[in-house]
Parts: sequence; structure tokens; C-alpha cells
Amino acid sequence: MTDQPEAPRRRTYSYLGPAGTFTEAALAQVPEARDQIWRPVRNVGEALNDVIDGTSDAAMIAIENSVDGGVSTAQDALATVPGLRIVGEYLVPVEFVLVGRPGTRLEDVSLVAAHPVAYAQCLQWLTKTLPAHAHIPAASNVASAVGLIDGTSDADAAIAPPGILEHHELELLAESIGDNPNAVTRFVLVGRTVPPPPPTGADKTSLIVELPEDRPGALLEMLEQFATRGINLSLLASRPIGDALGRYRFVIDADGHIQDERMADALLGLRRFSPKVVFLGSYPRADRVVVHYPERYSDDVFVEARDWLRGLLSGEPEV
Repeated sequence: MTDQPEAPRRRTYSYLGPAGTFTEAALAQVPEARDQIWRPVRNVGEALNDVIDGTSDAAMIAIENSVDGGVSTAQDALATVPGLRIVGEYLVPVEFVLVGRPGTRLEDVSLVAAHPVAYAQCLQWLTKTLPAHAHIPAASNVASAVGLIDGTSDADAAIAPPGILEHHELELLAESIGDNPNAVTRFVLVGRTVPPPPPTGADKTSLIVELPEDRPGALLEMLEQFATRGINLSLLASRPIGDALGRYRFVIDADGHIQDERMADALLGLRRFSPKVVFLGSYPRADRVVVHYPERYSDDVFVEARDWLRGLLSGEPEV
């Protein structure tokens, strides 16, 4: 009798649940997550703790919204929880629908349940379509709709992601009710510390950098580590460290990969300048846009400059 080969271990992915959230939609974009175990959690901290303790192989979390900016809870968690790496990013259009219990009509709606952020992003539509409505805050975009079904909400309708209709029997009252049709949320897939994947030419490097002290020019000195090497920043957000007034850390997304000579040189500059630099990862950009930079910042130029210095130190005659 021949031994049967063992089935490959299924991977587990944590995401902000329950089913139907934007985070689930982001996870659905990950090819290697298909047919694996998806573990819904209640908050970002729980998702990242799952990764740290080995409950999950990776976690999908929201990091930035094109309307509301950075997600502070996620940024602060990445700054303070060691042993994590961002391995990919994914973009999800922020679309909202208005749903009700089966049989509900739009003209009957006067009380709307919604997460405060979702409510703010749909306020113009609500004011125009339901001018006399009142708002009940909900804990999440999905909870606003689930409350209609389980009887815990007195609302007539709820603002929710379109994916809610795939998981619950609800009446679709209106769709595309968001005030900004171009709204997008950026998600990142976070795993344990691993070597970065090879550069693709369309990469992003995420960092968290603390300023050494509150003094004139400190922020400029930090930014010069990138500017003098031709590196563009696609995200620069400040977050209080929390130990004293005037103490900040900066969440940074820089165009390029740690294996690029200019990026590696910038990281060395940051390491000399800052008391704490957290490398969160180099990974392919979600939009796959190739990073362009002036020729004077190409890898060959950095290599040639180091060879030139090495020659000076060794006493080689200059050609």
C-alpha cells in the first residue's frame, strides 16, 4: 500500500468582518487566498494579533481612504506591533447602497442606520432624497444592515456595502448613493516578517519614521533623505507618538523598492537621522504603475559612485 500524499495546508486570512465588508472585497482580490480559510475579526488589533500569534498567516486591513485620509488605528498598530510586513496592497472602490427589510419602500424611510463615516460620505444624497430623515449611528457598515434583520435596530433602512446583498436577504432601495464616485479605500495584506519580494519596477516602500527632536528643520531634514535621492512620496501622514506634546511619527509611502540603490541609500540616511525607523515592507503597487525617476538616480550611478570612492580609499589612480 502506498502512502497518500498529504493535502497542502490551507492558509488562514483574518479580515474585518462579518461577511460583506469592504475588507472582504479586498481579500477577494488576493489570488493565493482563494479557497483558503477566511477568519472574520472585530477590529484591526485582533487581525494583527492573529498574525503575530500564528492564528492566521496574514491579515487584510484598511490603511488609507481617498476621502478621509489615513486610517489612524491601522497606522498606529503597525507602528507599535513588531514583527509585521506588508506584502501587498489592494484598492476597493467605496460604493454604498441603501437597503431595508424585504418589502420596504424608499418613500417609507425616515430613520437610517449607518456607520458615521459612511453616513458622512452619503450625506448629500440623503439630504436630497430623504430630506426629513434621521440618523442612527452603527458600529460598522455591515452591522447597520444586520441590525435590520436581527431586530436590534429600529431603523427603516441602512447604508451598507453592495456585498451585503450577497449574504443577507434585504431589499435594495437605492444604489451608488455615495457623494464621491471616485472614492477608494486602500488595503494592505500584512504577514509576519519575511524578505521582500523581488522588485517589479512598480513598487512601493512603506515606513514609519520618528523625528529625533522637536526643532526647526527636523521635518525638512527627514524629507531631504528622499528628495536628494529622487524618491517621490505618495503618502506622508503624521501621528502623535503619545509620550509628550510635539512628538510625532510619520507614516510614509515612498515610490520604489528597498533593493533599488537610491531607496537603500535613503534608508541608511534615515537610520542615521532618526531614533526609530520601522520598515513595513516593499511590495508591488496596486495600480502597477511603473516608477519613473531621473537618470542621475539610477542604480548604475550609485554603484559607480561607490566604486569611485573605493578607488580613492585604495589609492587607485583616477582615469
